[in-house]
Amino acid sequence: MDFSARYVALGDSFTEGVGDDDPTRPNGVRGWADVVATQLALGNPGFGYANLAIRGRKLRQIMAEQVDAAVAMKPTLVSLYAGANDILRPRIDIDSLLEEYDAGIARLSATGATVLLFTGFDAKGSKVFSTMRGRTAIYNELVREIAEDHGALLVDYWRFDEYDDWRMWGEDRMHMSTAGHLNMAKRVLDVLEHEHVMEVPELAPVRLLNRVETLKANARWIRESAAPWVSRRLRGVSSGDGLSPKYAGLITPLP
Repeated sequence: MDFSARYVALGDSFTEGVGDDDPTRPNGVRGWADVVATQLALGNPGFGYANLAIRGRKLRQIMAEQVDAAVAMKPTLVSLYAGANDILRPRIDIDSLLEEYDAGIARLSATGATVLLFTGFDAKGSKVFSTMRGRTAIYNELVREIAEDHGALLVDYWRFDEYDDWRMWGEDRMHMSTAGHLNMAKRVLDVLEHEHVMEVPELAPVRLLNRVETLKANARWIRESAAPWVSRRLRGVSSGDGLSPKYAGLITPLP
């Protein structure tokens, strides 16, 4: 496949790159999409890349803010992951949401671009997020159907067992770590059947915590990650408020 022209990445924190810190880049993060873009650009000096994803965005916001902007760039490849922030809300109408998702995918597919979609992750290993497995499973089946209807490629995150390892996740336990993002980049490139010259680094050895250390680590997570997350939702604000897309226009990917 030839993706030598224009790649536009859409979505939320997953695609923005939260969890893969890089202070040299816009919004202070790199992420799997930046890595994929760099690989696609190798040997293609005219390659362009845009990343419109913003952390905290819900599905309807992504459809309203990002789809038209992507279409205007006449992409040859578009990736989209949206819906995780909706699934975590107390109430959700998945069927209604995915109708809007379907309409957005139809618009993107009509450009002639290759469209790449993602299923949601199976959080069976998390005492907090495993309660959403049923919702995510329904969401995933609808995404699979939409991908089939529009001839989109699918990255089946739900089936990636390597993410059962907590080393693939950041300290907030909500976003992938640098290792997780690099692994996702490799997974995406494999789905695109694009040759690449990247390796996922070996994970650091697991350090087993005793009971006291585990209690302290959980308390720190509640204080630094879980409590602020809950507070934002109670106040109706988002971690992405005030942020702009990392790359709102086409750029040459950073090496």
